[in-house]
Amino acid sequence: MKVTVDPDRCQGHARCWEICPEVFALDEQGHGSVQVAEVPPELEAGARDAARNCPERAITVY
Repeated sequence: MKVTVDPDRCQGHARCWEICPEVFALDEQGHGSVQVAEVPPELEAGARDAARNCPERAITVY
């Protein structure tokens, strides 16, 4: 599974990082980014939960 964060939609709520810090990171402004090329199976549920909790719907799960 892969995930992406749309930098144009992310508003820096940091919910993704709070929910799944093993997959998501924050930049200097608090905007989310993905820190793994492919999400390991044991982190997939957390990544999906982070995507569902993004208020801007900036996270896409593939």
